[in-house]
Order: sequence, then C-alpha cells, then structure tokens
Amino acid sequence: MDLSPPSTQTSAPVVRSRADIADWRPEDATFWDGGGKAIATRNLWISIPNLLCGFAVWLMWGIITVQMLNLGFPFKPAELFTLTAIAGLMGATLRIPASFFIRLSGGRNTVFLTSAMLIIPAIWTGIALQDKSTPLWVFQACAFLSGIGGGNFSASMSNINTFFPKKQQGLALGLNAGLGNFGVTTMQILIPLAMTVSLFGAFGGGSMLLAKDSGWIFGKILAGTPTWIQNAGFIWAAILVPLVIAAWFGMNNLLTVTPNHGGTLAAFGKIIYLYGLALAVGGLGLYLYLPAPTGLGLLNMWVALPLIIVACLGVMKMAAFGEMKGNLTKQFEIFRNKHTWSMTILYIVTFGSFIGFSMALPLSITVIFGFQHIPDANGVMQHTLKNPNAPSALTYAWIGPFIGAAIRPVGGWISDKVGGSIVTQVISVVMVGASAAVGYVMMQAYGSATPEQYFPMFLGLFMLLFLASGIGNGSTFRTIGIIFDRVQAGPVLGWTAAVGAYGSFVAPVVIGAQIKAGTPQNAMYGFAVFYALCLILNWWFYLRRNAYVKNP
Repeated sequence: MDLSPPSTQTSAPVVRSRADIADWRPEDATFWDGGGKAIATRNLWISIPNLLCGFAVWLMWGIITVQMLNLGFPFKPAELFTLTAIAGLMGATLRIPASFFIRLSGGRNTVFLTSAMLIIPAIWTGIALQDKSTPLWVFQACAFLSGIGGGNFSASMSNINTFFPKKQQGLALGLNAGLGNFGVTTMQILIPLAMTVSLFGAFGGGSMLLAKDSGWIFGKILAGTPTWIQNAGFIWAAILVPLVIAAWFGMNNLLTVTPNHGGTLAAFGKIIYLYGLALAVGGLGLYLYLPAPTGLGLLNMWVALPLIIVACLGVMKMAAFGEMKGNLTKQFEIFRNKHTWSMTILYIVTFGSFIGFSMALPLSITVIFGFQHIPDANGVMQHTLKNPNAPSALTYAWIGPFIGAAIRPVGGWISDKVGGSIVTQVISVVMVGASAAVGYVMMQAYGSATPEQYFPMFLGLFMLLFLASGIGNGSTFRTIGIIFDRVQAGPVLGWTAAVGAYGSFVAPVVIGAQIKAGTPQNAMYGFAVFYALCLILNWWFYLRRNAYVKNP
C-alpha cells in the first residue's frame, strides 16, 4: 500500500468516527508530527497493560497450582500440571487465528473484545477456587479459557505494528512485547500478595488455612495462615474492567489497514468465529489427549500437538470465507519456505523455553524441594513427608521470567551489532550446558532427605536458562527480519510466535510426567539434547561456510 500523501491531503489524521481513522500516513513526517504520533502513542500505552493482563491470566495457573497444593486441594501434582499444560496449549493455538484479527476487525475492536473475554476465566477461576470440592474438570475448563490471554499476543503485536513508521516499529514492538511479557512477573508477584488479604469482601468469599508453608516475594508464610486463593482470579477481573473501558474509548481502528470491518458487531463476530474454530479444535485435541475421566487418553503429547496445529490451520482455511479466505491463502505461502520451519524450531529454543519454564518452575520447586525424599522399609523412595526447610516457590519463581523479559531488548541490540545467528548459537551452547546441569541437580535433590541444600544451585542454573532464552528471543526475531522480506516477515513472526508458545504446554507436561516417574532429571536432559540439535541446525542454515543465508 502506498502511504505517501497526495498534495490535497491534510497533515492531520482524518477521523471518520470516534473510533475509526480513515487516513493514516505515519511515514509522512508532517502527518506524524501533526497528530499521528500522539494517536499512535496513546494506542501503544493502552495496548501494553491489556497485553500484560493477557499474559497474566494465561500463565496464572503456574502460581495457582502451587497454592492449591499448599492448601490441600485433593489433586495429585501430575493433575495440577495438566492445568498449566491446558492453558499453555490453548494460548498457543489461539495465536494462530489471532494473527488475522487486525486486518479483519480493526485494532480497537480486537483489543477491547479479546481483553473483555479474559474477564470470564478470571471470575470463573475465582469462584471455583472458593471450594476445595470443586471437581478437576472445572479448573481444567477455566485453564482452557485462560488460553485466550496467550492468543491475544499475536493480535496485539500486529496492531501496534500498523501505527508506527518503520524506523520506530522496533522500539514500539519492543515496548509492547517486552512490557507485555512482564505480565508473567507481575502475575507471580501480585497473586501471592493478593491472596494474603480479603480484597473483595462478601463477594470474594471466606479464607482457607494453609496446610503447608507458602510464601511471597518477602519470604515464607507459615502453615495455618488464612489465605484467599480465590483472589488469584478475581484480581485480574478487577484490573481488566478499567482497561477494557480504556481500550473502547481510547484506541482506534485504522481503516487503511481494516477498510471493511463492517461495523462493531460484524468485527466482533469475526473474532468470535475464528476463536471459536480454534477453541473447538483445541478442545477436541485435548479430549483425545487427556487421560480419563477428563478425556479419552488416546493420543500422547507428541501426536496430539502436531495434529492440533495442522487441524487448526486446516479448519480455518476450509471454514474461512470472503476476506478471511484471501488473507489466509496469502499468508499460507510462508509454509513453502524452508526458513519458516528452521526459524520456527529455533524460536522454540528461545521463547518456547522462556514461557515453558515460566509455567513449570513454580510447581517444580514445590514438588522437588517441598518434600523430604526418603526410602521406606522396602527401599522404595517416598515423596510425601513435608520438608520443614523448603524454599517457597512463590518467593523465587518470579525472578526467572523477570530476567528473561528484561534482557530481551538487549538480545536484539547485541544481534544488531554482531548478527542474530551468532547470538543464537552462543545462547544455545549455554542452554545445553545449563539444562544438563539442572537435570543433574534435580536428580540429587529428588533423592535427598534435605533437598533444600541443592536449591541455590538449582535456582542459579534456571536463572541462567532464563537469561539465555531471553537474549535468544531478541536474536531469533532479528534473524527473521534479515531472512524474510517485508511481505513474509509478518506472517512468519506470527507463526513462529504461535508455535513457540506451545513450549508452555510441552514443558509442564514433560517435567510433570518425569516427576511422577521419579526421574525429573530426564526432562532436562531431553531439553539439553533438543538444544544441541538446534545448535547444529542453526550452524547448518546460517553460519557454516556455504550456509543458505549467511547471518552474518
């Protein structure tokens, strides 16, 4: 699209209605300084907290499951790991249709509706947590809908990209993504704090007494302390209400990007339709994957995951019509390019690891270090005796995601200087070593009556993994910008972001299954092997003498 202004155009944005802007030329300096910059900045700063809350609602199960265990909810650790896995899978799956929302429905319409939809799982989760007898399937349904928060990332990034001139898109997208990623840390700090007080009076319900020691960022909270776990859901509903109001009255649809959204109700209908297709595919896949009584247990994860991805793409293409069909057909052309697949795998190393470890780390700390691991009279290892010296997951789990999110812009800056593929290669080497070392420490801790002695090394190595994966987030996005032209770069970014987000499903499932089997180290050893293979892939495609694309 030619954004250069005809001589008859004015220097100020043409506003067709309160929400719709008909003329948008950010590359025109006069237009930009004449009001365009103010509008773009306003949309950015409303977008950021909405995206932050999306991440928080999506990933809140990593903290909620820890407190459910501390309060004595009648679920096994492996069952609680399924909650984080379900939310992770749906968040990744919903990113696929969300990539198309802005061009179909407009930015203001999309951000308002998708953020408002998060209020449903937030309130439902709060209600479900008020009663320990709530069945597991209810929590699984809440986690299922929480995935909407993960899907919103693709739409949010696509929206902000359209507002800014090319020379400022890097900063704008960095702020939106980087501060949005801080939703993980914000959630891990705010939820433990919110659970210590009665915030919502009679509506919020009564307290429960901790059966085991818990904690927050300032230290341990002793067993027997009253706790309002339901606030973990209600707090996000309270925050989201003013944010969606701000989105409705403060954001805009750019008609240069979405010329035919068809009005507000039609725009909402498209979003609900595409999200509905993805929810149906994801729900069916989970039903085939999850064990009885929730599902049929017919598929293992490594079969269910690709089937869900392929089915989601197929259903969307078949069920799309009109403008949606043309958009999908054009963007599906990226799958003919081998670099789409190589960069997808490499992005799993970085963002997949970041988001997966963010989901799995809190419960892993609780299960591995919260119990004394001692053999019974027959020499069979037992993992049920509470460890009086256990570190609190709620005190430490937020540090890793904070480091990973904060370092992401640095990874992009370094990649600008030395090359994205070189940075990816270095961090892959670090992640191979750190992952293998974490596995060894986990093995030692899970076989010890005093596992807390291994916790400082465990935490330090995991922080190294978060640091490396955060730097790699920036380096892989930089490499995509080098390899692909502007037409394909956008769809590739959306696709890699969606597949990388499946790490939030894989990591909790793999780590939870290995803890259940008594061999948590095998999960980390497996990740180390994967990182090593990706190291070779990155070298073959982008660093060897006759690489397909030399970078640098």
